[in-house]
Amino acid sequence: MTTMDKLIAHSKQYGFVYQGSEIYNGQANTWDYGPLGVELKRNILNMWWNHFVKENKLNVGLDSTIMLNNQVWKASGHIGGFSDPLTDCKECNTRYRADKLVEEFDNDLNPDGWSNSKLLDFIMDNKIVCPSCGALNYTEIRHFNLMFQTNMGVIENEHSKVYLRPETAQGIFINFKNIARTTRKKIPFGVGQIGKSFRNEITPGNFIFRTREFEQMELEFFCKPGTEMEWFDFYEKEIKRFLDKIGINEDNYRIKEHKGEELSHYSNKTIDYEYKYPFGYGELWGLASRTDFDLNAHQEASKQDMTYMDPQTNEKYLPYVIEPAVSVDRLMLALLVDAFVEEELEDGTTRDILKFNPLVAPVQIAIMPLVKKLGSNCDSLYADLASKYRVEYDEAGSIGKRYRRQDVIGTPYCLTFDYDSLDDASVTVRDRDTMSQERIKLEDLEKYFALKMGF
Repeated sequence: MTTMDKLIAHSKQYGFVYQGSEIYNGQANTWDYGPLGVELKRNILNMWWNHFVKENKLNVGLDSTIMLNNQVWKASGHIGGFSDPLTDCKECNTRYRADKLVEEFDNDLNPDGWSNSKLLDFIMDNKIVCPSCGALNYTEIRHFNLMFQTNMGVIENEHSKVYLRPETAQGIFINFKNIARTTRKKIPFGVGQIGKSFRNEITPGNFIFRTREFEQMELEFFCKPGTEMEWFDFYEKEIKRFLDKIGINEDNYRIKEHKGEELSHYSNKTIDYEYKYPFGYGELWGLASRTDFDLNAHQEASKQDMTYMDPQTNEKYLPYVIEPAVSVDRLMLALLVDAFVEEELEDGTTRDILKFNPLVAPVQIAIMPLVKKLGSNCDSLYADLASKYRVEYDEAGSIGKRYRRQDVIGTPYCLTFDYDSLDDASVTVRDRDTMSQERIKLEDLEKYFALKMGF
C-alpha cells in the first residue's frame, strides 16, 4: 500500500486535490478538488445517485437547505449532545480528542459512547502519552460542540444565531410528511440526499479523510416497525454491490458491528464499513437502523403529527428508518488508495499507475494524433466520443510520454490516430493495465468501448 505522503503529492501534481488557499500558506485541513479530482468526485456522486435513488423504484430525492431552524437541532439532540471529548496536554498545551487517542492506541477499539471518566482512566492506565511531547499529564475531559455557528440577518443577537448543518439527514426527517404527500409514496420508501455538511472537528486530518467541510451521500429509508432488519440486510448487500461496482477491493475493507456502549442511543443495530487507509482502518460507510427516534423527536418538538397511516390496514405508526450514509471524500480517498500502483516493468523500469474502474475514471479515453499535423483529423472523432465518454485530447510530446501521462491519471484507454488511419479508417487502442494494443475500425469504436466499459 502506498503512503499518505506519496498519495498527497501525486494528487497535487496531477490535479486531483490541492491544498486550500495555498498561495496564502494554506488553510489547515481544507482541500480544493482540481480538474481531475472534481471529475472523479462527480462520477462517484452520479453513480451513488443512480444506484440508490434513480434505479430503485422505492426511492426519491431531496435537496434541503444547509441552515435549518435551530429547533431542528435542538430536537435532534445536536445542540445539547453533538460534541467531542476534548483534553489538553498540561505540558505542551496540545489539544486532543480523547477518543482518538484511544483509537490510535488500539485501532480495534471503538470508544464511541464511553464516559469522560472511562476515557481518561483508559488513557492513564495504558500510559498513552502526548504524541507531541511524550508527557502523561492531561486535563479533565470536557465536551466541545461540533456545529459551526453563524448569524442570520443584520442584527447579531441570541435570536439571529443559526448553525451550519452537521449532517444532511435531519432535512429529510422534517420533510417526511411533505414527501409522502406530494409523491404519494407508500411505506416502505426512501429519500436520498447529497450535500455539504460542516463539523468543527477538534483534530481533523489524514488528508481528505477528516475535514471540517465535507460532502455526504445519505439515504433515509422509511419502513414499518418490525421489518427494519430485513431492510437493514437489503442495504448491507446494496452497499457491498456498490463498492464492487466502483472498483473497491473487498480485501481492503471490513465490516464492524457496534456492540453495547458503542451503539448509539437511537439505534438498534449499526455497522461500519472500515477501509484500510495508509494510516490504518477508518470508517468509510455507516449503516444504521435509527428506529423511530428522529421522527418521534421532531413530532414531540414541533407538535406536528409525523405518523403514517397505512392505506391498506388503516394502521397508524411512526416508521422506522434504515440509514446508509457515506462521505464522498472518504470514498474518493479509498478509490485513490485502491487504484494507486507502482508497477515494475519487464525492462526494469517502473511506472506509477492509477487503476481506476473505467466507470469512475476521470478520463476514460485519451485521443492522441501521432503528430500534431494529424490533429485536425481527430476533431470529429473527439466530438463523437466526447458525447458518450469522458475524453481528453493530447498531442504534446512523444507517444510514450503521453501514455505515461495517461497512466498516472488513470485513463483506461489511449487511442492513437496515425498516418495509416487515413487509409484504413482505423486507430490503435492501447489498454492501460496490460499495455497491449489493437487496431480498431473507427466505425466499431462505439461498440468496442461499450463492451470494454460495461455500458
